[in-house]
Amino acid sequence: MVAASRQADRERVALLVDVQNVYYTTRQAFGRHFNYHAFWASFAAGREVCVANAYAIDRGDPKQRQFQDILRGIGFEVKLKPYIQRSDGSAKGDWDVGIALDAMEAAPLVDRVVLVSGDGDFDLLVERMRERHGVTVEVVGVERLTADSLIRAASHFVPIEGELLL
Repeated sequence: MVAASRQADRERVALLVDVQNVYYTTRQAFGRHFNYHAFWASFAAGREVCVANAYAIDRGDPKQRQFQDILRGIGFEVKLKPYIQRSDGSAKGDWDVGIALDAMEAAPLVDRVVLVSGDGDFDLLVERMRERHGVTVEVVGVERLTADSLIRAASHFVPIEGELLL
């Protein structure tokens, strides 16, 4: 009965955004920010958004909370992990495993997965989703800072440029 409740002509999509990766790569490459509104308008338009997750690190800062509220207002579920500062000065806080688990759970339920990240650690994930679930996987990232292996693994690569930047 699930099929009857969705519109058959609309492509089902999962939007998965590695917030830390896109923040640092757009800042490094362009000195600008990622335009989440333009991303949503472009990648959700005419599609049934089944999953929309933005994965971020929580430092407990008010400006960050305001940004997270903006993401929620756009339509994202914001998934947070605490920022951990180790005694040796290094920091921990990445979402690779969480993104991979959510992507593999979403893949059999959708027609397309859109992954916003340039992290080469996701190349095997992208290959597996395509092979095992026959899903189209679009990778969105800063071209010169996106791993070549991830670009090759994707069904399509969309560079962050133009309207995807603020």
